[in-house]
Amino acid sequence: MPSQGPTALERFVGGILPENPVYRQLLGMCPTLAVTGGMKPAMTMAGATAFVLISANVIVSLIRGLLKPHLRILVFTLTIATFVTIADLILKAVPALYPMSKELGPYVPLIIVNCLIISRCEICSSKQGLGIAMADGVGVSLGFALALGSIATVREILGSGTWFGQPVMPDGWANWGIMVLPPGAFLTLGLLLGGAEWIGQRREKRREKGKV
Repeated sequence: MPSQGPTALERFVGGILPENPVYRQLLGMCPTLAVTGGMKPAMTMAGATAFVLISANVIVSLIRGLLKPHLRILVFTLTIATFVTIADLILKAVPALYPMSKELGPYVPLIIVNCLIISRCEICSSKQGLGIAMADGVGVSLGFALALGSIATVREILGSGTWFGQPVMPDGWANWGIMVLPPGAFLTLGLLLGGAEWIGQRREKRREKGKV
C-alpha cells in the first residue's frame, strides 16, 4: 500500500521554514534558550540533535509495521535514548568535541525528552516509508540548526563581539553583556519569533491577493 501523506520533498522543505520546529511550532525551547550564547555550542547541539532525529526516524520507519498503539511512545523513547547515548559518548570520546561536551553539560542527554524528535516519530516516521522519514529528519534538522544558528549569531555578536569565537566587531565595541545571559536568550527569541510571524503573515497576504 502506498504511503499516505506529504511527499519526501514536502517533508524536507516543510521542516526548514514553513513548519520550522522553533519559529513555527515552538518545539525544543529548552536547548534553544540554553545553548545559543555562542555559535559553537549551538551548532554542536544542532548536530547532535540531527544525528538523533534522523537515526530515530529511520529506525521507527523501518519497524512501523510492528508498532503497537499502546507501546509506540515507549518504543519511540527507547529508540531516541539509544541514539542520544551514542551522541553523548561520541562528544565525550572525540578530543576536539570534548570541550563542547563539557560546555553543553546535561543538555545533550536531555535530547531524549525533546518534543521535536518524538513528534517527528509520531507524525511522520511511524506512518510513512524510509525515504520520506529520512527527508523529514534532514529537513527538520536543518530547520532546527537554522533557528539555533540565527539566535546564536545575534547573541554572540552583540554580547561578545565575536562569531564562532572570532572577533567581528570593530575595536571599541561595547559588548551587550545581557545578550549572553538568560534574559538575552528570551529577548532574542521573542524578537526573531515576531519577525518570523510578520514575514509569514505578509506571505499569506500576498498569496491571498494572488488568488483574487
